[in-house]
Amino acid sequence: MFHPISIYIGLRYLKGRSGDRFSRFVSYISTAGITIGVLSLVTVLSVMNGFEAQLKERILGVLPQAVIYEDGGKTLQKEQAPDFIRDMSLNGRVEPIVRSEAVIQSSAQLSAGLLIGVEPTDNDPLQNHLIAGRLSSLKQGQYHVFLGHTLARDLKVSIGDKVRLMVTSASQYTPLGRIPSQRNFTVAGIFNTGSDIDGQLMVTHIQDSARLMRFKTGTISGWRLFFDDPFVVSALSNQTLPDGWLWSDWREQRGELFQAVRMEKNMMGLMLGLIIGVAAFNIISALIMVVMEKQSEVAILKTQGMSNWQVMSVFMVQGASSGVVGAVSGGVLGVVLASNLNSVLGAMGVALFSFGGQLPILIDPVQICIVVILAIALSLIATIFPSYRASSVKPAEALRYE
Repeated sequence: MFHPISIYIGLRYLKGRSGDRFSRFVSYISTAGITIGVLSLVTVLSVMNGFEAQLKERILGVLPQAVIYEDGGKTLQKEQAPDFIRDMSLNGRVEPIVRSEAVIQSSAQLSAGLLIGVEPTDNDPLQNHLIAGRLSSLKQGQYHVFLGHTLARDLKVSIGDKVRLMVTSASQYTPLGRIPSQRNFTVAGIFNTGSDIDGQLMVTHIQDSARLMRFKTGTISGWRLFFDDPFVVSALSNQTLPDGWLWSDWREQRGELFQAVRMEKNMMGLMLGLIIGVAAFNIISALIMVVMEKQSEVAILKTQGMSNWQVMSVFMVQGASSGVVGAVSGGVLGVVLASNLNSVLGAMGVALFSFGGQLPILIDPVQICIVVILAIALSLIATIFPSYRASSVKPAEALRYE
């Protein structure tokens, strides 16, 4: 069978001889280092992806992802949102919303948070996080409110208890001074998203919120948009809106949190990438020793007509093979470990969550392919200098004392 001569000799050198044990040992260590580095990087990135996806689902699934509103903060409600708004949202799904910062008071405690008024529907994101009550109980004129379980616990209230909501932006002047708009609401439901918004978010019927904020009939805060991926707002926010319309999205309230998560993921990737880099450049040490041992053989190959490029290719094949084997095996083992990480931690008796939770895992095939390809490219770059030294061997000097 025909083999390119450089690849054939490079693979033969990779196997080595009995007298090349030390150089082979260094080569194996380099391969093992790349394998461990890629395995660690794939596992850590899968966990970080899982945490990021979990935050997106729990926080950005409940909070308004984007709101388009008219200048002044008050928007005229129509039967349908304008066409340009429906074109920007997921499948044209757009819902009216009333929102404001509010103060909530119970008989035991006082707190502040975000008040949003919605028209309850079966596909409302809050429906998936309810632990008490039904969303259908949000009816116009009954002044019901849904609270996060953390906020309800801080206020020491439960289903059926009364709380007072106050909106300072809708204050009015009285003989006693300026007093915020306020009204008693009944706690009709409690939700749990597993995030910090459980201590801040209050949800009521849109008409009840509008009355609390003293909006005129048919007036809302804006139109709420929905997306499959909330991160698309960074691109959509750059689109030009008609005159008098403004854009706001979740980044105003939670942008710093997701920037911190992304930065942490990038830093973890950089640190583990350095492990791959150290292992890849160990290939240089192994190849330099091989080149010194093979000088006479290289001289013979050059006297038989092998070009400098072919000699260089021999050692590049030998060194890069370690990188290919390490990167591919590390990628495969990383996927296996990430898929079974919770089981492995359970078998080792490691409990990361006192309440029995598990690490969120999200394996991104494209991300893994990029890691593997970059590891192979890095190991290939590491072979250039030793391979060039090998191709620079002069046959007459190498064979002078043979």
